[in-house]
Amino acid sequence: MSAYWKGRKVLLTGATRGIGRAMAETLVAEGASVLGVARNTAALEEMTRKLGPRFDGLEADLGDPEIPRGVVNWVADAHPDCSVLINNAAVMSYPLLTDGSNHDVGIEEEVQINMIAPMQIATALLPRLAAQKGARIVNVTSGLAVAPKTDAPIYCATKAGMRSFTRSLRYQAEDAGLHIGICEALLPAVNTSLSRGRAERKMPAPEAAAAILAGAEAGKAEIWIGKTKLLRRVMRLSPALAHGLMRRIEA
Repeated sequence: MSAYWKGRKVLLTGATRGIGRAMAETLVAEGASVLGVARNTAALEEMTRKLGPRFDGLEADLGDPEIPRGVVNWVADAHPDCSVLINNAAVMSYPLLTDGSNHDVGIEEEVQINMIAPMQIATALLPRLAAQKGARIVNVTSGLAVAPKTDAPIYCATKAGMRSFTRSLRYQAEDAGLHIGICEALLPAVNTSLSRGRAERKMPAPEAAAAILAGAEAGKAEIWIGKTKLLRRVMRLSPALAHGLMRRIEA
């Protein structure tokens, strides 16, 4: 059992599916309490039955611009000793932006869930987290934040935005003397309902979850997971080659 996670309260968005679910199950097994945010009430209830009193679920649709404030208020009122935030919730669409269709609603929702909501939650919780020993903010992004692919332009843009935001927030926290570890977890293609592609080519969700939690525990600023480690090396050698490889990747 990890000494770091035992006894901690962790606010985790996207807690009922894929990587989020795997992280929630691992955290509870490690002795943490999970404040799970998701928009599927039935899934939250099932998680509560399975994980017991150390899982407290909140039904919340982060696509609603008013909801991030509600999540922060819930933490402040019910769980003021929360010391870790993991911004994991995300959606990925595959719009063909050149087809002449009106994509406004889809763009707004994807940007709200993937970028605006996690930025707002992280910023609002900074003072509360700073009061807790060993606090962490973990923003889950993707190798697509480094080099985008063709068929998911909004997702790639939001993850690139979160990559930049995470670094800038870390700088500001350091300058302000806030003792919060602020890190980015860069995922490869993971076998979840979020992405396309053949399952055998993708990392299992429990393996990705374990890598995120291990990197966060270690206090890493960047957690390069699976094939993103290779992408990092290729990008250093030849950005043009990296972008070419990622352009049509199945993920």
